[in-house]
Amino acid sequence: MLDNGDDIKSVNVFIPAAGLGERLRPITEHIPKPLLPILGQPSIQYVLEKIAALPFNKIGINIHHKKESIEAWSRQSPLHDKITLFPEEEILGTGGALKNAEEFLNEGTFLVHNSDILSDINLAGLLEYHQVSYNLVTLAVHDYPQFNSLIIDENGFLKNVGAGFKPATTDGRLLAFTGIAVYEPAFLDYLPTGKSSVVDAWLKAVASGNKIGTFDVCRGVDGPRPYWSDIGTPDAYASAVFHELRNEGEVVYIHPSINRCGDIALQGNVVIEEGCLIDGEISLKNCIVLPGSNAGALYAASLQYESLFENCILGPGFQIDLAAAEILSIDEDNRQLIGTGGSDRKYFRIQKDNKSVVLMQCKVDDPDYERQVEYTRFFLKHAVPVPELIEADTGKKNAIIEDAGDISLYSWLKCPRDRMEIENIYKQVIDIIVLIHADVTEDISECPILKNRIFDYDHFRWETDYFIKRYLEGLRNINVSNRPMLNEELHQLAVKADAVPKTVVHRDFQSQNIMVMKGQELRLIDFQGARTGPPAYDMASMLWDPYYRLEDEMRERLLDYYINKMKARSGGKFDEDIFMESLAICRLQRHMQALGAYGFLSSVKGKKYFLKYMPEGLRLLKDDAFRSKDDCPELYDLIMGL
Repeated sequence: MLDNGDDIKSVNVFIPAAGLGERLRPITEHIPKPLLPILGQPSIQYVLEKIAALPFNKIGINIHHKKESIEAWSRQSPLHDKITLFPEEEILGTGGALKNAEEFLNEGTFLVHNSDILSDINLAGLLEYHQVSYNLVTLAVHDYPQFNSLIIDENGFLKNVGAGFKPATTDGRLLAFTGIAVYEPAFLDYLPTGKSSVVDAWLKAVASGNKIGTFDVCRGVDGPRPYWSDIGTPDAYASAVFHELRNEGEVVYIHPSINRCGDIALQGNVVIEEGCLIDGEISLKNCIVLPGSNAGALYAASLQYESLFENCILGPGFQIDLAAAEILSIDEDNRQLIGTGGSDRKYFRIQKDNKSVVLMQCKVDDPDYERQVEYTRFFLKHAVPVPELIEADTGKKNAIIEDAGDISLYSWLKCPRDRMEIENIYKQVIDIIVLIHADVTEDISECPILKNRIFDYDHFRWETDYFIKRYLEGLRNINVSNRPMLNEELHQLAVKADAVPKTVVHRDFQSQNIMVMKGQELRLIDFQGARTGPPAYDMASMLWDPYYRLEDEMRERLLDYYINKMKARSGGKFDEDIFMESLAICRLQRHMQALGAYGFLSSVKGKKYFLKYMPEGLRLLKDDAFRSKDDCPELYDLIMGL
């Protein structure tokens, strides 16, 4: 079956968008449901993006509730020249909406996609299936017990529909309608003029001997079932927003229009939409702040003693409390899956002795598990702020560790802050680096598993080979086998990097691996890859970080801060000249490694959100290549040509 739209006949598309959104009140008293924001974009735009990948002709949208807002949105839509609006003086219902657009829909096969349905259902597969089935209607369906009301026979055809999601009979398989279907124009003959239900018309068509078939969206799908959400309630809406946040590899979204966050503290998942006033000493945990909201005023007007807003939607003058189990995807064992990084490990937030902790689950053959446990004990002994190890089960490769929260330095920096605040927290981070490079290194003999793990020539060559395989060849389709001098230059880079005096290094010391807890306590994570290697590699990772671009002047001040700290802590062993010379090499190495990792994680692991970091990673690498062009002319020529 096709999944890219090839050889599928073009169709018109109809998007029902007239409803009052009563279950979403009071939100929909301010915003019509199709325009509910999801990370700065109206929900209907997500539907249009799915449709834009199909062979379609025109898009019809019916409107009623707050129609002026939807009209204004449609005029700004990139697809505005394809959109036809169908105003309804009174809501005509699911069937009446189609009948009202009969002339538009009579042009040929048409797809109906509800505006409040977000999914990654294979729409091209649905159209292709309908095209070869000769059905009058093909309903996209799935097994969703909460909504199962369609009664389907053994051949996949609709037999009946239960009332109020309660089937009239169980003589057949029970499935749920996804809100997405494909119709032939002849179906419109079963709809009366005026207000009507599309379900009644389905049943009339079946009674007349027509085939209303079904397309099970889970059929032939390997792995997890397609994502689907009906954002008809506050909990469902918030769940969809947080799902999209995770899908983007984020825990925080702050609209670009927000120029200051005041003194707020962020915890969990936080979304702040356009045009909000965020001020005052408040905390947001698992919250969505809707356009036009003033969180500080809501707190001032409330009777609550704590300034924490948790598991809620904040709107203009209102607060809606949410069910944590639904919005945070807490499973049947009361575990919340957390983490957005590139690791294959799984991390769950659980409760133990009435306290939130994290369960780390590793694969049985995970070689890093033992290092994680031993490094944790060693680092804690030397006051390195890593999450406390509470329990370790070596047999199962599980561990229970301190809950360091969800907000990394990367996420913390999404909230607009003044320069002094940013510089101060980076100094805290550098204090941790200095502690590792100086004090921890001094006592490295206490941890043989770390002492014997060396960031040497072979590892540097592995990094550059990784860059070639996963980024150049894997993503950019560039063959470098015809560049013999490139291998020699990479060899020389590895030789020079290996010759630098070594300290303990984290090896992935970037903003996503620094957690910012309540009170701005920091915790260092993902340190199981630590080795002894050139200290400049950690500084290159933190100060030239593709995840967050520091101002050049601030970076220079922070570099000086590190150098002065190391001189003071190392007892005269730190050589500034050697460090600065090695920094140029480590920057090249680090940025090649990062681009290789982004290529691997996006194309092999399917974590497409890593692609968004590539432009900054490439910009940094080009800057490095320019600075090293005399020593590495072949590498310079290759990189500057990307």
